[in-house]
Amino acid sequence: MNEQYLIDSLKANVETIALVGASSKTHRDSYRVMQILQQMGKRVIPVNPRAAGTEILGESVVADLADLPVAVDMVDVFLNSEAAAAVVDQVVQLEIPAVWLQIGVMPISAAERAEAAGVQVVMNRCPAIEWR
Repeated sequence: MNEQYLIDSLKANVETIALVGASSKTHRDSYRVMQILQQMGKRVIPVNPRAAGTEILGESVVADLADLPVAVDMVDVFLNSEAAAAVVDQVVQLEIPAVWLQIGVMPISAAERAEAAGVQVVMNRCPAIEWR
């Protein structure tokens, strides 16, 4: 699938996003991206095991994708490539339709496994930039 077509499709269809690696620190990119996505009308559920049980931008933080309170359309990953690979594998296991890997996050083999399983994958891009 053409990457721009995929991005446009996600922009049009994604309503609920899990943001893995979310931070309550306002200077962090994950905080700013979560804020921008919320301003665009998306529900963003923060995922961070160290902050589980707290709130970020009005949403309760969960420890793991398996703990999400609702189904999500996409997972946005703010982790290094090695840690992101495990998240991508979990996306496949949980049958989440799409995963977005932030700029610099490129777990190639995990992304290939996800695509083979039918998961839509965007890699090395930022939704806050692409969706503006």
